Amino acid sequence: MTSIDHGAVPVVGVQAEYRTCRFSGLRIEKNAETLIKVNAVAAVIFLLLGGLMGLMVALTRWPAIQLLPAEWFYLVLTGHGANVLLFWILFFEIAVLYFASAVLLGSRLAAPKFAWLAFILMIVGAAMANYAVLRGDSSVMFTSYPPMMASHWFYLSLIIFAVGALLAVIIFFATLVVAKAEKTYDGSVPLVTFGAITAAIIAVFTLASGAIILIPTWLWSIGLISGIDTLMYKVIWWGMGHSSQQINVSAHVAIWYAIAAMVLGAKPLSEKVSRMAFFMYILFLQLASAHHLLAEPGLSSTWKIVNTSYMMYLAVLGSLIHGLTVPGAVEAAQRRNGYTKGFFEWLTKAPWGNPAFSGMFMSLVMFGFIGGISGVVLGTEQLNVLMHNTIYVPGHFHGTVVAGTTLAFMAGTYLLVPLLFQRDIIWPMIAKWQPYFFGLGAGGISLFMMGAGTLGVPRRQWDIGLTDAPHAYEFPAAAYLMMGMNGLAAICAAIGGVMFILVIVGTILAGPKLDTPGAKLVFPLHDKGREAVSTYGSEAHPKLPGTIILVTIFFTCFVLYYFVNWKYLSELWLFN
Repeated sequence: MTSIDHGAVPVVGVQAEYRTCRFSGLRIEKNAETLIKVNAVAAVIFLLLGGLMGLMVALTRWPAIQLLPAEWFYLVLTGHGANVLLFWILFFEIAVLYFASAVLLGSRLAAPKFAWLAFILMIVGAAMANYAVLRGDSSVMFTSYPPMMASHWFYLSLIIFAVGALLAVIIFFATLVVAKAEKTYDGSVPLVTFGAITAAIIAVFTLASGAIILIPTWLWSIGLISGIDTLMYKVIWWGMGHSSQQINVSAHVAIWYAIAAMVLGAKPLSEKVSRMAFFMYILFLQLASAHHLLAEPGLSSTWKIVNTSYMMYLAVLGSLIHGLTVPGAVEAAQRRNGYTKGFFEWLTKAPWGNPAFSGMFMSLVMFGFIGGISGVVLGTEQLNVLMHNTIYVPGHFHGTVVAGTTLAFMAGTYLLVPLLFQRDIIWPMIAKWQPYFFGLGAGGISLFMMGAGTLGVPRRQWDIGLTDAPHAYEFPAAAYLMMGMNGLAAICAAIGGVMFILVIVGTILAGPKLDTPGAKLVFPLHDKGREAVSTYGSEAHPKLPGTIILVTIFFTCFVLYYFVNWKYLSELWLFN
């Protein structure tokens, strides 16, 4: 499986231990490998905890079951948001940053002792946050809007976690400098690494926004500040809360390219175009945070319109480019691999039994069709009034963060675990079906929440029947149906999540060893996967009729859904 190279790059005062993976051809430094492992394992632990909480939330919102009482619902909802939107995703993204820098560039990890410090700070912060939530005095939900106040431990835990994450991002940038100085790669960094750089740059902005608002909020919670202006809090907090999801977008798009390269040998259609799309994320994605503030009276219409109707569309253009180039690269690679019949043989003969590929492609489709289209609708100031603060909003970001990011990260794990832990995937039949259970469940959660939100079901209400409200309101029967279907979809996603954790933990502990002669991967990599993922270069200019048809279908769905919502908007005002 490996060959050991002590001090492969001669640098005065620096010793590094490397091994070369015979399946991928990548050179992996020991410190980087260990830190990728521990961050990935921590991510899976918080995914398990947050996923369990998410299932409890869904079963409570299912009117026929209503699992938890009100006080427990808000406690569990707060923990669910912190564990899956912050801890699971950011731990995994740090692992991705280390992989995209040290492993793909064949470099040593810069300052491994500081990388361990970053990991410890993140673990301490995440553990403290769960402690603060579970003891019952921090049920402020993910947004934690003042005047609601959590325990000072809650805000302090997020600050400590953010400091650790920022330190890890700095180490990522330092590793890029080391790789360049020690000439471990030629030419420009590969596209996957460029995507990771995009995620890291957005992370700096995100963590700075968090520090600007969380530090005074923590001081408020311990009595050193008399109050926090609610509008100021919302504006700055969403600079962190929404931008943190843009780190996810950049990271999971980079994983799409990595999986397409390693499984199919796919290269980007145009390096320059794909890099420009990532660059548009840096410039414009954070400004799209304004769509959470479109109902706030203290902000001018000009500010809202500029940030949502103009800047956001430029960020969306970046995603549209990736939505063309990723399936286009897959089609080009498959046609080069011999699948040239008709419009879609390249797609029907794709390795759908490989969970890395199936998870990646389902993530791509659902991120675009569910998360992307609904995001543009929410970001349109006039249409936003239809869904603002309804359960449509979490339906949208379950389409982006769960069906998009989490499924892509799961898919990437099926590649990372064999390469880093040197054990093959255990229970391959369960692994093959896992992305379908989780993906269909996550997609169902998004669609049914958005359907219920369109019917007016509120975002944060424990009981959609509003039985304790002084003025009762009865939602249409379809809303209750949507929430019941949401519960069933959550059960399906939870089954997929359990399958994932069983397979990954089982693989790490007892998977077939790959460091023995003759060992083969149950889900093989492409012979040209290393070249495609770790070098700069574009695909030749192929004809892509299948991708053009898929993109046409997407735009048709986009236009139809967009204008259907204008029809709904027109029904808010009735004229005689």
